Amino acid sequence: MGLPPLQWEAARLLHSFCAVEKTLQCSCSFRGIPTPSVQWWMDGVPVDVSSGHGHLQVTSTTLGPWDNSTLGMAKDPEMGSVLLCEGKNQHGTHGLSILLMSRRGPLAPQIFLKALVQGVVYAAMATTLLFLCLLPFIVKLLRMQQAKKWAQMRTQQGSQPGPEGDSIMKPEEPRKSRAESPGKQL
Repeated sequence: MGLPPLQWEAARLLHSFCAVEKTLQCSCSFRGIPTPSVQWWMDGVPVDVSSGHGHLQVTSTTLGPWDNSTLGMAKDPEMGSVLLCEGKNQHGTHGLSILLMSRRGPLAPQIFLKALVQGVVYAAMATTLLFLCLLPFIVKLLRMQQAKKWAQMRTQQGSQPGPEGDSIMKPEEPRKSRAESPGKQL
């Protein structure tokens, strides 16, 4: 009984990760038949395994149809750097792009602070505009409540009996004084 014929498979990425310990380590695992070769790219420039770009180091392990490649960076990447791992064989190419952000970039705290201040300013402006838009409705509501209070007070005053039983207290009318005429005597 012989071995089954080999089936050709295009290279495909099955596993990848990046981790930061003392240095940045990124790993990509490709599978394919024939075994894919892995190439790393930094900002569109291929990473040469022999030179290592000084701060980049690539190690690869091949086992059967698998090729696992790891890239280590000795220094933090520049803000917005793009790292690409690409597996390739005669039947296809598959890759993964990774956007790298510096943990200690000089602009990171400034960008965060600027965004925080902008957020606070925009929130204050939005709150102010909302208040100004609602102000006429608030004033109208307060006036309506005040008018209801006045109406209740008037009806309460009108329904309370006075000391003589009158429903509304009227001021006393002035009394007419009688003046005696000098020519008339009683």
